Amino acid sequence: MSNILITGASGNIGTVLTEHLKKNHSLTLVDVDFSDFFDFLKEGTEIKEIDLTDPENVNGLFEGIDYVIHLAGDPRPDADFYGSLLDLNYKVPHNIFKEAVKEDTSVKRVIFASSVHAIGGYPPNVQVKTTDYPHPADLYGVSKVYMEALASYHSYKYGQEFIGIRIGGFDSDITPGTADADGLATHLSKRDMCHLIDCCLTADLKQPFLLVNGVSNNRFPRMDISQAYFDIGYSPQDDAFEMQGDGEYDFHEEDDIEVDPKK
Repeated sequence: MSNILITGASGNIGTVLTEHLKKNHSLTLVDVDFSDFFDFLKEGTEIKEIDLTDPENVNGLFEGIDYVIHLAGDPRPDADFYGSLLDLNYKVPHNIFKEAVKEDTSVKRVIFASSVHAIGGYPPNVQVKTTDYPHPADLYGVSKVYMEALASYHSYKYGQEFIGIRIGGFDSDITPGTADADGLATHLSKRDMCHLIDCCLTADLKQPFLLVNGVSNNRFPRMDISQAYFDIGYSPQDDAFEMQGDGEYDFHEEDDIEVDPKK
């Protein structure tokens, strides 16, 4: 059993991971508001309502913590830089990562949420590897590229392990008539997300910093997941194209994704 701290724990991903991880780990859940959080998820966990934009609130937060899963931030693609991104997607990761690399830290590894938006500027028929140059299509994506660079800086400067996950469309709506080809190609199911986090917690890293793509085993994955398979053992089970209708999907010529679904 490990001591795991999750920031942004009351969000969609945080809620799913809390239910998954609390069975085998001791959890500290951090967010600004837990008023809508399920009571059964609070049981057996430590709840901390904290504003992470204030560095004083982060000081000492990781005492006794083995792993940090950083999910907090503004996830809106149309978020304004001065409205929320500056505080939530720039200042907060700065505070979190700085605390995690202190000389006396107990933290073994930081796992943080990047996003498919970091490469959203690539054409839809291009399958993107983590080694490809970042190509954000919005300021939210830019903030995720910043977070990746910040983690890499701290990782190699201080020797702290960081794993960034470029998360696709988490638990996205893939019902027929709602999801297009790109929506199916970026889908990440709840089951595969939980498995991916398990892999991030247990993998032996060759280098202190690792960036992986997080999508399900979709027939035409938007992002290449072979690195996640080889480096941390990620083996997703779900395929959005099959889940939508037994593998049938009515493609239009303009949105057909002709990529090599290398696993």
